[in-house]
Amino acid sequence: MSRLPFEAFLALRYLRPRRTFVSVITVISIVGVLLGVAVLIIVIAVMSGFDQEWRHTILSFDAHLKVYPADREQALTNYQALMRTVATNAAVTGVSPFIRGQALLKTEPQTGPAKQAAPLLFGVDPESIGSVNNLPTSIVAGGFDLSDKGLVVGRDFANAMRLDIGDRVAIYSARSLERMQASMGKTNAEVVLAEDYTVRGIFDVGFPDYNSSVIVTSLEDARDLEGVAEEGVQALQIKLRDPFLADETGRQLQEALGPRMDVYTWRQENPAIFDALAVEKNMMFYLLFFIMIVAAFGIVNCQITFVVQKTREIGILKALGATRRQILWIFLSQSIVVGVLGVGLGLGMGLLALAYRNEFLEFMRKVTHSELLPASIYHVYNLPASIQLPDVAVICGTAFLTCILAGLFPAWKASRLQPVEALRHE
Repeated sequence: MSRLPFEAFLALRYLRPRRTFVSVITVISIVGVLLGVAVLIIVIAVMSGFDQEWRHTILSFDAHLKVYPADREQALTNYQALMRTVATNAAVTGVSPFIRGQALLKTEPQTGPAKQAAPLLFGVDPESIGSVNNLPTSIVAGGFDLSDKGLVVGRDFANAMRLDIGDRVAIYSARSLERMQASMGKTNAEVVLAEDYTVRGIFDVGFPDYNSSVIVTSLEDARDLEGVAEEGVQALQIKLRDPFLADETGRQLQEALGPRMDVYTWRQENPAIFDALAVEKNMMFYLLFFIMIVAAFGIVNCQITFVVQKTREIGILKALGATRRQILWIFLSQSIVVGVLGVGLGLGMGLLALAYRNEFLEFMRKVTHSELLPASIYHVYNLPASIQLPDVAVICGTAFLTCILAGLFPAWKASRLQPVEALRHE
């Protein structure tokens, strides 16, 4: 004798495959729920992975806070005193000065044509830069040596420019080129010679944008290139024990430093990346949820067909004393079974696909002979993913609830059938 409740026993019996049209619709409904859940889990996990990957790599190299003079044309000549003031804040773990500017770089190869590029030049203090980012520990070739016009460049930049340790390059600053252009056509036209630098190190900070567009030299050399006053810097970069304290700490430092200084958080420095990603993640959830709506229509069709086919049996059950509530639960239980199978299998498929996402991506890359995840566009070298339990719970819970709601109307209609009318049904 079955230990299952009367309603569940009949629901499972009706769902057994019998090579009928109804069984096909049931399978299609389960597959629809399965695909909807799996695709949602995969897409949302990948979007969360991009958010975490970008946040980690950007904040490992870029500062959590930056302090600029209110007048950007002026240099910070008293930056040591400002650094001491900043360091007194309990949330601050590191502070370092820097100079930033655009440069024109030309290689000086022994053979072959020279190559030109316009990277972003950073002048840093070798002694304190390690307290705010991972640059000194990210050297993959050579060393972190900025002395005597030393230069460290990103891995992708070195590959593109065919640079190796010990190679010499010529660098013009944007300031020197502007000065030379302003004097053109005059009797005392000024000719600015490029500064020669030696590549001493190659870094890989894990973020393609930085690896392909940033070169680093010392503060002294950057001052000469950018025309910054002696013993001056352009700004300070600050690392916090928790990057999410940036807004609160920024307000505290703004009060401590006064109106002559402007404090910017990492969110303000990179607004487009993180805001756009959050909007895309929410939009993808709502768009892909329409797959679940399609699956819900499949469940409705399946249940309506069941009700029509089982009309006479419903009449017999009611004649034997079955209540409306019991009839409703017989057909609603079928929706529950479809929801459990679809959501469970979709969850398994989604987690399996995420576990082998990069292997599948590599397979597709070999088959299609094309780069499916260009680092220059997506800012990553591998497809990231982060499975967040709240996201999975929302997806699975919403999908299951949709299945229940889809079967509610046909089940209610079945419970409202009159026994005499049901028994007369042909």
